[in-house]
Amino acid sequence: MAGSSGKSVVGRFGVHLAVLFFVALWTVPTLGILVSSLRDKDQIIASGWWTALTSSTRTEAGRLGTAADQVEKDGRFQIAGNLFEEGESRKITAFGTRSQEPTRYKAGEVADLGDGETLQVNEDGSYVYASPKAFEGERGRRVYYSASSPPKFTTQNYRTVLFSEGIGRSFLNSLTVTIPATVIPILIAAFAAYALAWMRFPGRALLIAVIIGLLVVPLQMSLIPLLKLYNGVGTFFGVPSKTYLGIWLAHTGFGLPFAIYLLRSYIAGLPREIMESARIDGASDFEIFVKIVLPLSFPVLASFAIFQFLWVWNDLLVAMVFLGTEADQIVLTAKLNALLGSRGGDWEILTTSAFVTIIVPLIVFFSLQRYFVRGLLAGSVKGG
Repeated sequence: MAGSSGKSVVGRFGVHLAVLFFVALWTVPTLGILVSSLRDKDQIIASGWWTALTSSTRTEAGRLGTAADQVEKDGRFQIAGNLFEEGESRKITAFGTRSQEPTRYKAGEVADLGDGETLQVNEDGSYVYASPKAFEGERGRRVYYSASSPPKFTTQNYRTVLFSEGIGRSFLNSLTVTIPATVIPILIAAFAAYALAWMRFPGRALLIAVIIGLLVVPLQMSLIPLLKLYNGVGTFFGVPSKTYLGIWLAHTGFGLPFAIYLLRSYIAGLPREIMESARIDGASDFEIFVKIVLPLSFPVLASFAIFQFLWVWNDLLVAMVFLGTEADQIVLTAKLNALLGSRGGDWEILTTSAFVTIIVPLIVFFSLQRYFVRGLLAGSVKGG
């Protein structure tokens, strides 16, 4: 049955379902990062983020007390203690003495280990290890157990990331890199896009073809030639190689092809009558660009600003190549990478680091999102 807009109820319902599906597709991973960033390290290892509100179970290994802890009682030697540290609220469900059978016995059961030796491990982690002979040796016997832990959330990961030395400085360094590297390509691309859309000059079609071709050039292929060129020019003029100017120019070069292509598609779709009326009134190309084209092009400028900001903010490779590793230059992504360690020993802060890095891009996106789709689609129907 068709509605007043000409679309069937089933069609509209299908569109809504599709929208909800894609919203969930993008939201669920972000929710997972947030939940994982607040979980305890041991629980991250034991279970996925979707089980954060339930108890998690994992198999661990521990050691019983040594011969120095034994006492004689009723003709038997006993070692008593607790596998948990004081204050832990976990509960043991099963235990064993071999890695092949870590859950052979239930908690509270008295396990016969042979030669008269027995071991009892209770739910609260307390144990009694008994033998008819005196225990010997300086190391306690290894025992395996399966323990369940209640849901536990902590802000320790955030304290580790946010209060680590140099994080604040690296955050400012990232802003120092990202803001100019977003604004400069927009300024250059806007002029170029207007010229390619509304001005006629020799080689115009060839320039457009070259720009489209540059869209498919991988960044990694151009890094080394660009770095050699920049270092050569810097040496000639006596300019240091590891500067903010270098990374601004690098990101500008990498972002310009897409910026010009996107902006030209939009500007070429602006009404021709407005341009012709302005020219009849005596306006120059510069006046038309500044007073008419730029105000009308704000949606597409905001769209590209979102893209460019995200690319530069999340960049690590270009920053490592064109910037130094000193405290006054290292960007946030490089600093967080250093926090993980060369072997990834502190990997539990990975989700926290990821969530910290997406906060600023989310603010930028939601501030400009009303222009996002309009800017991307406005030039896709018609073009010059």
